[in-house]
Amino acid sequence: MVVPISLVRATSYHRPELERSLTQVLAPLGGMAAFVKPGDRVLLKPNLLTASRPTKACTTEPELVYAVAQQVKAVGGKPFLGDSPAFGSAYGVAKANGLLPLAQALDLPIVELHGHRYSTANPDFDHLRLSKEAMEADVVINLPKVKSHVQLTLTLGVKNLFGCVPGKMKAWWHMEAGKDVQRFGTMLVETARLIDPALTIVDGIVGHEGNGPSGGEPRDLGVLGAAGNVFALDRAMVAVLGVDPLVVPTVAQSMRLGLCPAWEELAFPLLAPDDVLVADWQLPTELMPIDFGMPRVVKSTFKHLYIRFIQEPMAAYAGRL
Repeated sequence: MVVPISLVRATSYHRPELERSLTQVLAPLGGMAAFVKPGDRVLLKPNLLTASRPTKACTTEPELVYAVAQQVKAVGGKPFLGDSPAFGSAYGVAKANGLLPLAQALDLPIVELHGHRYSTANPDFDHLRLSKEAMEADVVINLPKVKSHVQLTLTLGVKNLFGCVPGKMKAWWHMEAGKDVQRFGTMLVETARLIDPALTIVDGIVGHEGNGPSGGEPRDLGVLGAAGNVFALDRAMVAVLGVDPLVVPTVAQSMRLGLCPAWEELAFPLLAPDDVLVADWQLPTELMPIDFGMPRVVKSTFKHLYIRFIQEPMAAYAGRL
C-alpha cells in the first residue's frame, strides 16, 4: 500500500504566503475536504509546550494554526483548539504564545483536555489515560513543530500527541516508563495509535535545534509537510533532517511495531526528502534521562497546579485592573 507524504518548500509565516503553502501541501492528499466533512468537530492539536519561551520557535506557529482553522471552517468543519500542557492551562499557554487574538478572530474555542481510561491492543499497556476530547472528536488534526529533544533526540508528530495525555499524567509516565527509553517510546506510539489523527501537518518552516524541546535555538528549515499517516510523516521528516531513524525512539518503535510503512511504500508526489535535505541539523549535545523520581513527580505536579490555579488566575485578574 502506497502512503503519500507531501513536502513543500515554505519559507514564510506571512498569512497570504502561508495559506498558499498550506493549500499546496494538502493538494496531493485531496485537500482539507478529504479529511473534514461538514459538521465535523475538529480538534486542532498544536505543540504549545510552554509559555516561557515564545521567541525560541519551540511551539507551533500561531499563523499556521490560524490557516488550518480557516481551511477547516471553509469545508464546513467546526474546529476547536486543545492541549494539555505539562505546566499551566491550554488557555494560558495559548495566550502567552500569541494564539489568543487569532482564536478570537476565528471564534475558535480553546479547551482543556481531560483524561479518561482507554484500552490498548498492546499487552505491555493494559490501558492509557488520554484526552476524552481528542478521542471523541470527529477529526484530529495534529500540528507538531520540528524540534530536537534532549530526552528523545527529536520530537515530531508522534511525540506531539503526548499533549493529549492529561498534564499530571505526563510526570507519572516519566516515572513509570522513563527508565526504559524504548518502553517510553512505545507508550508514545500507542498513544498516537489510539488518538489516530486523520491528518498531521508538521511546522518545519522554522525548527528548533540543539537542546530542545525549549532550550535550543530557532533554525530556518523552509519545509511544510503533511500526511494522513503520522508514523510515515515522522519517518520522512527524520530523513529530511539526516537523522538515523533508529536513534529516535518514537520512530524506531513505530517501525518495530509495524505501524510505520516500509520506506519503499512511501510516495512523495511533490518533493522528496533529498530535495529539502538539511545537512547539518543540530541534535542535543547530550541526552538526558527520561525517568522522573518520585520527588520530581511531586514537584512537577505542584508546579502544574500552581501555574494553572494560582499564577494564571492572578495574571488574568491583574490584566482586568
